[in-house]
Amino acid sequence: MTRYTLGVEIYRLYKEKIYEGQILEGLKKNQASKSDLLRVINHLEASGILQEHENFRGKAYRYMSGKVEHAEEDACIIDPFCYVSHLSAMSYHGLTNRLPTHLVLSSPDPKNWSILAGKQMSKDLGSHLPEYESEGLPLLTNTKFSKIGRTNIQRVHSLRLGAFKSVKNRSVRVSTIGRTFLDMLQRPQLCGGMRHVIEVFKEHAGTYLMPIVYEVDQYGGAIDKVRAGYLIDELLGMGNETTESWLQFASRGGSRKLDPSEEYFPKWSEKWCLSLNMDLAEFL
Repeated sequence: MTRYTLGVEIYRLYKEKIYEGQILEGLKKNQASKSDLLRVINHLEASGILQEHENFRGKAYRYMSGKVEHAEEDACIIDPFCYVSHLSAMSYHGLTNRLPTHLVLSSPDPKNWSILAGKQMSKDLGSHLPEYESEGLPLLTNTKFSKIGRTNIQRVHSLRLGAFKSVKNRSVRVSTIGRTFLDMLQRPQLCGGMRHVIEVFKEHAGTYLMPIVYEVDQYGGAIDKVRAGYLIDELLGMGNETTESWLQFASRGGSRKLDPSEEYFPKWSEKWCLSLNMDLAEFL
């Protein structure tokens, strides 16, 4: 639980004076102050109900009697706009047997994060937000972190976040299967490298063809469509009308490469006008 979430809950208790259907007759004040929040936090800690999170002191707390939360759960609580992505999402979806050395999270860039935070606080507090702020109660802030417990964190910031889903019975968000495949094409270096991406496409693209094609078609750029078109149509032989429509983005005379991390090589797909700058013999 973040300090902001706790602040909102305490503020609501003072306003509504009801907790789990019971009227709080001893609560006389109509609004909580910063000192009221501190008193409640100290009481909850002294009672063994809450414990300050060792990685987020002064910003988040753990329930002492609750289940053990993993790094991805803590991260999604601390940053309410992030989600598990790239190789970490591939692992969640069962697309890779590689064990990620760090947890990859996608999160809005700082400017958009602040905009989303403002909207969330307005949603949580409505017309009471100015009063809440004036009392010095905690606001929803963008906390920087690179490690939770023993887990190293890599945060990927983007102007446009992709689709994600909430995991049932857990405080975790993860990129959808279609978005995960699009992420592989856009940033293969965060997904085990282009060779591993092709391995995953070869093994799993047939199972998830519809969401992959939809995501690339709706949200992929020109180079994403060309790379996906080559892999799905030419390499794997699973092309359809939608992938054929991506041929309009193939551009002759350009320097587009299958693997963005490698140098251009004068061997290419005639159909997709794409430099095949890596050894594909094992995939043919």
